[in-house]
Amino acid sequence: VQLQASGGGLVQTGDSLRLSCAASVRTFSHYVVGWFRQAPGKEREFVSGISWAGTNSYYNDSVKGRFTISRDNVKSTAYLQMDRLKPEDTAVYYCATARYMQPYDGGTASIPDKYDNWGQGTQVTVSS
Repeated sequence: VQLQASGGGLVQTGDSLRLSCAASVRTFSHYVVGWFRQAPGKEREFVSGISWAGTNSYYNDSVKGRFTISRDNVKSTAYLQMDRLKPEDTAVYYCATARYMQPYDGGTASIPDKYDNWGQGTQVTVSS
C-alpha cells in the first residue's frame, strides 16, 4: 500500500487545513488509518485514528474538539480536518494504515508500531 499525504501548508493561528491521505489500493476499507505528527526534536505523536468503516475514531486529547478524522472508502482516501490551529500543531503530519489491529481501540490506534504502511508526510506550520 502506498500512501500519499497532502494538504499541508503555512497558516495563521485559528485557521483551518484539511489533510488528505490517498491510498493506492481499492480495498481501502480493509485498513484502519492513523494520523501522526512529528515536530522538530520531538517523538512521533498520535493525532487521530479511524476504523475500517469509519464507525470508530480516536483523538489525542490535544486535538480533541478541533480536529476531525474521516474517510471515503470509495475514493480510498482519508482526511484530517484541522480547525482552530495553534502554533503547537506545527509538525510534519503522517498518515499510516494497518490491515490487522485487534482489538482496535484508542490504545492500539495510538501505537506507531501497529501500522504497516506510512506516507511521506506533509508539513503543517502554524504561525502565531
